[in-house]
Amino acid sequence: MSRSPLIARTVPSLRRATDNLRKRKATIALVPTMGALHDGHVSLVRLAKRRASRVVVSIFVNPTQFAPTEDFGAYPRTWKSDIAKLAAENVDIVWHPGVEAMYPQGFATRIVPEGPALAGLEDRFRPHFFGGVATVVGKLFTQCRPDFAIFGEKDFQQLRVVTQMARDLDLGVKVIGSRTVRERDGLAMSSRNVYLSAEERQTATVLYRAMKDSAGRIKAGEAIAPAMARGAETIKAAGFALDYFEVRHAETLAEVTSRKDGPLRILVAAKLGTTRLIDNIAV
Repeated sequence: MSRSPLIARTVPSLRRATDNLRKRKATIALVPTMGALHDGHVSLVRLAKRRASRVVVSIFVNPTQFAPTEDFGAYPRTWKSDIAKLAAENVDIVWHPGVEAMYPQGFATRIVPEGPALAGLEDRFRPHFFGGVATVVGKLFTQCRPDFAIFGEKDFQQLRVVTQMARDLDLGVKVIGSRTVRERDGLAMSSRNVYLSAEERQTATVLYRAMKDSAGRIKAGEAIAPAMARGAETIKAAGFALDYFEVRHAETLAEVTSRKDGPLRILVAAKLGTTRLIDNIAV
């Protein structure tokens, strides 16, 4: 039987709730989200429940990771639906701060990540992004003080950045990546998929197919450069404006030239109409 989660909107109320859990020797897993929850988010919650005895889900649309040209105001906000989904999963606490709680008057400290945050992938096109992510996630970790934090692999560079930050700053949080949840036709679930027209939604599956094709060619022994070039051409021929389609070291995101360079990951970002999609798969 589902139960409504406790909704905390201030740091003191959140701390009281998490302190009460710890008094009962609970372990806590945090699932950071920006809301507009879908089955991919639900899979993160279910993994969190397997790793910890209590689950906190944060819902905060973070303005500092949006550039002036991006869709902060238009980002989907589906509060009632989100809470219903979380109640059905028996989430314990929803941390739902306002902007003023996260960035109060006089806020002047930011985290500036390096390493995987400067891999030349998302950072090349959204140079503001990982500073905003690192700062807000750093705050979420210190506010919630979880034992575990669950992030989806769809935002793979973000996962690597957050993992590095938690380790470098000794935040005491084990960051866990959860596999990408896909529609039946392979499209990665994303809150931004709602922006796709019906025709664009059909075309969007090309990203996954191109990645699978290039990964298969590399595993079969084809050199990386021609295998990736073929995939890039497929994506552009479908009508995408391609930002990047690259294979990188799966842990460091360093550039690679052959299969011998380590575990590999193909990462892609491309715009279809006005909607920018990102995805990745292991090779």
